[in-house]
Amino acid sequence: MSRAPRVAVLVFPGTWSDRDFADVAGLVGWDTRLVWHTKVDLGDADAVVLPGGFAHGDHLRTGAIARFSPVMAAVEAFAAAGGAVLGSCNGFQILTEAGILPGVLLRNDHLQFRCDWQPLRVEQAAGPWLGELNAGETIRLPISHGEGRYYAEAPVLEELEATRRVVLRYADADGSVTPDANPNGSLRSIAGIVNERGNVLGLMPHPERATEAEVGGTDGLRILRGLDAWLALQPAAAERRL
Repeated sequence: MSRAPRVAVLVFPGTWSDRDFADVAGLVGWDTRLVWHTKVDLGDADAVVLPGGFAHGDHLRTGAIARFSPVMAAVEAFAAAGGAVLGSCNGFQILTEAGILPGVLLRNDHLQFRCDWQPLRVEQAAGPWLGELNAGETIRLPISHGEGRYYAEAPVLEELEATRRVVLRYADADGSVTPDANPNGSLRSIAGIVNERGNVLGLMPHPERATEAEVGGTDGLRILRGLDAWLALQPAAAERRL
């Protein structure tokens, strides 16, 4: 009999979305384990989540200290082996600081903290997190950040585009990518990217906050549920889940 996906949700000092992910575990059918940042391994995890918050109080800059936490070596090895990794908001910032994903997240161009529901255009739909979505469709997820402006040098941006690794862009309600629909000044309206293998997703919006219609929408639930279908297609994961 197959079992629920074992998902390691990392916890750093100042993290708070870890409890949000644990709360929605029942909706997505996950066996969620909270993993403190000083741990040096991820146990028997099928997937890893780096949640939002203010790791180490965002001192120096977002994610700059968290990248040196002992658990990050295990995350890097897990990602390199093809494991499913999701970094949301502060988690995305940590993944870029650790070099697992390219680029950096800077202060919003207007220097304001933005907390709102944001339309996003799905550019690519594949991998462990986006397989339940459709390329070209518009979804809505909450954003909550003051340092969400994606930046990378021109050659990196060109490579991301050429290899189809930009997976989510800020858009208006009709799915049009326009300057006015960009909430933070991210270059090319980038809201989410993946690594070369497609198994690591970093995004500024919060899918864990969009899992119940009563609180505004369920597009986040579609993202989180995508993990189960992807794991079912992975031979090694399938063996572990018997």
